Amino acid sequence: MTDIREVICRPRLNRGLWFVLGLGAAGAILAAVRLAYRGNLLDPWAHGGLFVASVGFAYLYLATARVSADARGLHSRTLLRRWSLPWHEVADLHVYMQNGRHRDVRRVSVVLRDGRRRRLPLPWDGAVHHRTHFDAQLDALRAVHRRYGTPESRHVPVVSYRAAGRGLAGWLVLCALLLAGAGLTAWFVPVAESEKAAWSSAVPCTAGTAGRGDCLTTLPAVIVRTEVGRGRGSSWLYFADGTPLERLSISREGVQGFRPGDSVELILWRGEVREAIGEHHVWREHFTGAGDVAVAAAACALAAGYPGARVLLRLRGRRLPDDEVLPSAHPFTGALAGTALWLLPLCYLHPTTLLASPVAITWAAAGSLVTLGLFAGAWRATRIRTPGQAGAAEATRESSGLVFPAARFLEHTDYNPNGFGTHIVLGDGPPAVIPHPGPGRFAAKRIPVERLTVRDVRRVRGGDGDTVPRGWHIAELDDAGRPVRLAAAPANLTRIIRELGAAEGTGAR
Repeated sequence: MTDIREVICRPRLNRGLWFVLGLGAAGAILAAVRLAYRGNLLDPWAHGGLFVASVGFAYLYLATARVSADARGLHSRTLLRRWSLPWHEVADLHVYMQNGRHRDVRRVSVVLRDGRRRRLPLPWDGAVHHRTHFDAQLDALRAVHRRYGTPESRHVPVVSYRAAGRGLAGWLVLCALLLAGAGLTAWFVPVAESEKAAWSSAVPCTAGTAGRGDCLTTLPAVIVRTEVGRGRGSSWLYFADGTPLERLSISREGVQGFRPGDSVELILWRGEVREAIGEHHVWREHFTGAGDVAVAAAACALAAGYPGARVLLRLRGRRLPDDEVLPSAHPFTGALAGTALWLLPLCYLHPTTLLASPVAITWAAAGSLVTLGLFAGAWRATRIRTPGQAGAAEATRESSGLVFPAARFLEHTDYNPNGFGTHIVLGDGPPAVIPHPGPGRFAAKRIPVERLTVRDVRRVRGGDGDTVPRGWHIAELDDAGRPVRLAAAPANLTRIIRELGAAEGTGAR
């Protein structure tokens, strides 16, 4: 592979792709003919042809893509764009993971010396049968890069959705939108409070106030039929002779309380029917109170905290390699949930008197202290720990007898067939892989410690898979010339490595 001097990546054109391209061409011809002869821009056949043609154009873009690498550099060509990069500007080639509907899609990302990134149109791995072809083309591209350039990494960096190299734009936009929604909703709190107060203080109209919208007007009506909406559809009351109006949309539960022939009184306020009063049932329109609006605003602000936490973790790990996995944002989610327990009731009960009521001020002060403590704990829980930084308080306590730390080898080996092991048993015998957390050594497979040599201990990378917890570390071992990875929590991994070394030193069999 190191003797490769040139690589050319082209799409794999199969019958399905040719069929879609032909269908797109037929759609374009159909749309052109219908528009030429009919001249009607609203023709459904023309619209259908244009839709099929657009799908065909998307596949045509893929079919005409081409990526090549030679001594002069890296070259990319698509239907709409061409660009080339000399090797001295290319720092590395990464695998970029995109979330797909059924499985993740792998693409190649070019990292430049100035920190910018460009994604190559080819190769890409969108199906199981593409995997071998993608790996072969990626290895060839990296071999050419090693021959004519100076890659920054020796391994293949995989930038998954958990890795430090992912962008911040999406989370920043989501956080900004939620904060804007929270601010806009909070602006309506006094509006909702004033409208509800005006409705509560409204009085029946008199001869001097008739015609004003702020007083209550009573109009008689007779219901001729009712219509209960299905699902989320509207429910209606229909009135005799269409007076004072033809029909009234009310809630589904409200309609079920009325019957055809019932005489009702309709209460109008500010030009709209707010109440329907019958002999046996009364319907009143629900007015959203200031507390409900304040709760919605607070909920939006709390929801913005999650993307904000993701942005914070990305900024905190900006000095990490692109493929290293960042800590989970779940501790911040717990802090936000704890904040919601005191903030939402406070907003509901004191939407407009937060700074005027001594009870509300005391409540907010105590809750803020609790939130501060929760976020301090979340900040500590999401700190980035490099191998060797596990404190003594976190280390597994020494104990006699069997210990079952959670750990697993990531490769298929004779002592970990098909990745069956989830724990390692230590003590009272040689270390062994087991598929359960104990007790006992049932189904245990002895680890051949005499063959293993520890090469390195590192943090989790994107290429280690999504099944490895973010807070674990990886020990890279040499198993008689074959690389093997062992994943475990930092303290557990430290003890396992120590036990493996002790067993090797005593000649465990």
